Amino acid sequence: MAAGSQINSGRRAVALILDGLRRDFVTPEHTPNLVALKARATWCDSHRSVFPSVTRVVSSSFATGYRPSGHGLAGNTVALLNGDDLELYDVGKPEFLGHKERLTGHVLRQPTLTERLAETGGAVIFNNVSPGAAYMHDPRGHGHVYHRAGSYGPGRKPIEGSDALSVAGDIAGDRAVLDRFIAEVVNTRKPAFALAWLGHPDTTQHEVALGSPRHLEALKIVDGHAKLLIEAVDAARAAGEDILLLIGSDHGHQTVTGIVDIAGELVAAGLKDSAQSGDVVVAPNGTAALIYVDRRNADRIPALGRFLGEQGWAGRVMGPDAFAAAGIPEGGGLAFAVALKADDEGVNEFGVPGLSLAAKPVGGKADRLGCGQHGGLGRYEQSPFLILDGPGFARGHEISAETSAIDIAPSILTFLDQPADGLDGRALQNRQFA
Repeated sequence: MAAGSQINSGRRAVALILDGLRRDFVTPEHTPNLVALKARATWCDSHRSVFPSVTRVVSSSFATGYRPSGHGLAGNTVALLNGDDLELYDVGKPEFLGHKERLTGHVLRQPTLTERLAETGGAVIFNNVSPGAAYMHDPRGHGHVYHRAGSYGPGRKPIEGSDALSVAGDIAGDRAVLDRFIAEVVNTRKPAFALAWLGHPDTTQHEVALGSPRHLEALKIVDGHAKLLIEAVDAARAAGEDILLLIGSDHGHQTVTGIVDIAGELVAAGLKDSAQSGDVVVAPNGTAALIYVDRRNADRIPALGRFLGEQGWAGRVMGPDAFAAAGIPEGGGLAFAVALKADDEGVNEFGVPGLSLAAKPVGGKADRLGCGQHGGLGRYEQSPFLILDGPGFARGHEISAETSAIDIAPSILTFLDQPADGLDGRALQNRQFA
C-alpha cells in the first residue's frame, strides 16, 4: 500500500467504468453479470455522453460534474493559443497538463472529486486508458492516481517502485489493474471514492468490427471484470459497510464507413493556406472535429461556416452561437464544432446498427474503416450505460429521463454527504425525472 493512504471508516463510493461499452450491448447474452446487477439496482435508460463523446472530455465531466463549457476541455485533440498562434495538442499525452496550465492558466476550470474529497476520506483512481484521461481526474494532485505512464500521490508526488502501476494497455492489463484495485483499494485502503477506469471494450472496438467474434469475446471478458468488483463490494457490504456502487461507460461506438480529410477539404476550398498551416486548425475527434481560426484570419469565419454547412459529410455544424446550448467551451480561437454525418438506422456486416463518418486523424494514427469510433452525436456513440446500486437507488428502477456523465459527481457527493450545489449535473438519488 502506498504511503499516505487514507483509511475512511464511513460511507464510500466505488465506481467502475468499462470504456466504450454501449448500452444496447448490455444484454443477457453478452453481459449477464451486468444484467443481474441492473435487476437489483437503478438503470439509467436514457444515459448520454457529452460532446464530443470522447474519453478525455467525459473523464473531465465525470470528475467535475460540469459540461465541457464549464470545465474547459474541448476535445481529445485541441488547439491552444500560444500568443496569437494556434498549436495542436493531443490531450492523451502525459505532458499535456503542463502545456494546458502554462497556456491557459488552468488544466480544468472546476474542482474534481479528488479535490472536493481530499479532506473527507480521499480518492484513489486506477486507470488504464490514456495518461491524459487518467490525469484529468486529479490534475492538481489532491489524491492518488495510478497509471502505467506514471502514478502520483498528493502534491503530484511520483509513486515509484512496486507501488507504481506496471501493466499493459491490453485487456489482460485491465484485469491486472482490477485485481490490484480490489485488493488494495476496495478491500484495504477504503477511500471515500474509488474509481477503476478500464480501457476495454473501447480499445478492442477501435480495432475490430462491432459484433464480430473478437468484439463479443471482449464483452464477455469485461462482464467478468464487472462480476469481480460486484462480488468484492457485496462482500464488504456483508461485513457491514455502506457502499454506493456505480458501473457504467463513457460513450458508445458507431461503425466507421468513411474518412474525411477536413483539413484537406478546407485547403482545396481556399479556406486554409496549407495542410500544416496555423491560420485554420482542424482538431479531429473521431466522428467529430473542432475547427479553430486565429484572430488574424477571423474574416474567413463566415465563409468557413457557409462551406461547412454545404458539405454532405457534416451532420451538424455548430458555431459560437450554439456553443452554450451544446456545452462547448467558448474562446481560444474555437470557431466551429462539427459532428460528422451519422446513419442511426444503417447496419454493419454483423447487423450492428449505427454508422458514421470519421475525421482523418493526426499524429500518424491510422484510418480504421469498418471498426468502431465515437466523438459525435450519433445515437449509439451517445448511448453509454450507467447502473447505480446502493442507498438512494431503488431495486429494479429505471430513470427514463435523460441523464449524463455530469450527474455522476453530484450523485457521489450527495451519497457522501458533501456539498453538490452549483454543478451542471444533478444528483440522481430518488429521482424520477419525469
